[in-house]
Amino acid sequence: MLLRLFLTFLKIGFFTIGGGYVMIPMIEREVVQKRHWLENDEFLDLMAIAQSAPGVFAINFSIFIGFRLKRYCGALICTLATALPSIVTILLIAVFFGQIKDNPNVEAVFKGIRPAVIALLTMPVINILRAAHLTWKTVWIPIVSTVLILCGISPMWVIFAAIVLSALSTVRQ
Repeated sequence: MLLRLFLTFLKIGFFTIGGGYVMIPMIEREVVQKRHWLENDEFLDLMAIAQSAPGVFAINFSIFIGFRLKRYCGALICTLATALPSIVTILLIAVFFGQIKDNPNVEAVFKGIRPAVIALLTMPVINILRAAHLTWKTVWIPIVSTVLILCGISPMWVIFAAIVLSALSTVRQ
């Protein structure tokens, strides 16, 4: 199982470009749909915890999934497998940057990748919206939160306000 975890997260790390959030659909496909290591609700809970924790999202998410599946060894294996492709890529770019920085072919490749990255970022949002089971009474919460963040309010304060409002609404019931 540890080798399969390592190879799964290594593949995810090598074939996702655009940051941790782009990894979400691929992680979900591998961990929830293909291998059935986690249920969808469990996956979304771990994703929420990973987003809330300080640090790099992709690493946090890998740690939480690995820990959930194989405790400390799983967390270590998933973290190494997720970080290794980035480390190798950064080292290669550092070595060859002078030769590729003005190459029009390299620029064209990155321009072509951008739309795919946007699609990969959109899918987790759609999946979270589906799993959130929003009602007409609760649909305003993500809308207002998004507007507040776009207006410059720190996400930290938005999350804090959501926690307080949730606690207050639970106490009233």
